[in-house]
Amino acid sequence: MNRLVGATSPYLLQHADNPVDWWPWCEEAFAEARRRDVPVLISVGYSACHWCHVMAHESFENEGVGRLLNEGFVSIKVDREERPDVDAVYMTATQAMTGQGGWPMTVFATPDGTPFYCGTYFPRANFIRLLQSVSTAWQDQREAVLRQGAAVVEAIGGAQAVGGPTAPLTADLLDAAAKQLANEYDETNGGFGGAPKFPPHLNLLFLLRHHQRTASPQSLEMVRHTCEAMARGGIHDQLAGGFARYSVDAHWTVPHFEKMLYDNALLLRVYTQLWRLTGDALALRVARDIARFLADELHRPGQGFASALDADTEGVEGLTYAWTPAQLIEVLGEEDGRWAADLFGVTEAGTFEHGMSVLKLARDVDDADPAVRQRWQEVVRRLLAARDTRPQPARDDKVVAAWNGLAVTALAEFVRLMETSGRIGTEGEANLLEGVTIVADGAMRDTAEYLARVHLVDGRLRRASRDGQVGEPAGVLEDYGCVAEAFCAMHQVTGEGRWLDWAGQLLDAALAHFAAPDGAFYDTADDAEQLVARPADPTDNATPSGRSAIAAALVAYSALTGQTRYREAAEAALSTIAPIVGRHPRFTGYAAAVGEALLSGPYEIAVVTADPAGDPLVAAAHRHAPPGAVIVAGQPDQVGVPLLADRGLLDGRPAAYVCRGFVCQRPVDTVEDLVAQLG
Repeated sequence: MNRLVGATSPYLLQHADNPVDWWPWCEEAFAEARRRDVPVLISVGYSACHWCHVMAHESFENEGVGRLLNEGFVSIKVDREERPDVDAVYMTATQAMTGQGGWPMTVFATPDGTPFYCGTYFPRANFIRLLQSVSTAWQDQREAVLRQGAAVVEAIGGAQAVGGPTAPLTADLLDAAAKQLANEYDETNGGFGGAPKFPPHLNLLFLLRHHQRTASPQSLEMVRHTCEAMARGGIHDQLAGGFARYSVDAHWTVPHFEKMLYDNALLLRVYTQLWRLTGDALALRVARDIARFLADELHRPGQGFASALDADTEGVEGLTYAWTPAQLIEVLGEEDGRWAADLFGVTEAGTFEHGMSVLKLARDVDDADPAVRQRWQEVVRRLLAARDTRPQPARDDKVVAAWNGLAVTALAEFVRLMETSGRIGTEGEANLLEGVTIVADGAMRDTAEYLARVHLVDGRLRRASRDGQVGEPAGVLEDYGCVAEAFCAMHQVTGEGRWLDWAGQLLDAALAHFAAPDGAFYDTADDAEQLVARPADPTDNATPSGRSAIAAALVAYSALTGQTRYREAAEAALSTIAPIVGRHPRFTGYAAAVGEALLSGPYEIAVVTADPAGDPLVAAAHRHAPPGAVIVAGQPDQVGVPLLADRGLLDGRPAAYVCRGFVCQRPVDTVEDLVAQLG
């Protein structure tokens, strides 16, 4: 009997027809293991994971493997994106036992959930031998297995403990973090470290804010160089605009082709802010195209943003995306085909497999003559139309609360900046940017409404939904932080008090149910399902840690409402991360970015005006805002907007009110005076 057929997770549904008698994560599965006195196999993965698919085809679809599992184990399949708490606990165990981790994650546990043997991908022959060995050990060496499990639980409990050293997150620590990042920087290819290479979006956000505070040219150049290198590489979809999860090489050329919502949301923030600070044409173009990718490829009207596009198409990596010179000529004709091959680095030898090439941007065209840019965009349009006729990767349409929150915040920053910046570029480019801004604004508002309507249940968040139906798994700390920050962003976009009310509701729930005595936070609530350990990871990775995310939301909410207790909670949370910021900044990027906002103030900017979209004061506030600033614009004493309370026009003229850390300057009514106050 396979019990996954009713799952909301596309990853679990992919296994619904396996010969394995799968259970979803539930107490009933462990009760069955106790009844049968057999160990538990916990298999953790996600839908866009290439090696998860490989192990599924090799092992879980095999009748012989299915018999071994059904006879000797209770098998539980877990979507790591739907149950990040389960994933975190067993990934810590896997890393403790093997020194590394990854997906698929393969864990053998006792019927009470205690892990005693962990690994990742196993080829079928190895997996069969492992199943036989574990069964034998469970029958003949039970005491040794239980001792091993107890040792692992002790190790992961220590790794996830709260109550460690604390320190204020000072300017000196943030300066040390920026210096350490510079020491680890890849000056040839951009980014940090070697292959495989992941977009370091959280570190780039920190470095941009650090540059604003310190005017460090080195910090800005690390961001600019990395953003250009990634944008020109094959990791960036040169036709549809999104970014793949990582590149398999050190120079961003060949990606692992899955595209994740969270990467693209965070990269949209980076490229948007880079353009704001520098006016770089490439940064604006890439931000525009990421926003279009999110709206066109991942947004589902009335149902939020999907989680990912798969790495594989019909079991083949790159099938949708790779090209040969002959294929370019077939689509574009001889002249444009050869021109495109030169532009996109497509050669007879190929950069990928079987003589195929992943498109990269081998020529500088963002600052080229308008006629060249027009030809380039026409080539892109024709190639994308041809590519759309190829088999397409599957989409994981599960909606994850935290990742949708990241997308809403990123789109809010992009939309507000584009709406107040006027027309940019040639007529065609300006029209395209205006069109993308309109659809991005619609996707942002639609998704925020969806989160409030579907994921917010009785004042608490649920982690995931699909097809408009929310799942049972409770939200974890990153969900509360990312969604609360998104609601703060929506308050600034709309001037509606309900978004601020919902943000406060989430933050109050987080403080009540996730907070630890020393200012830290657990990743799971005190009334959530109790696992073998309660995770409390302070480090940022592919997404902000729950602790960093909740700190960011607390800072924004405090600035928007003037309630200092939320700022104090943010400072306490960051103090638990501060001891590792200067030593390991690659794993504390978002915490450091929030620290820069606190050092900045953050600024609270209120513009009293009847024209929030078109007032030059509003445009100046967005273009010159210091790190982490909050900005609201609207009529005096607008209901539900604390920053507009008791703030009126100046002799009938629009006025800007600038405060920093709850200390306010005189109101001003000219752009020049406002920019001077923000400088």
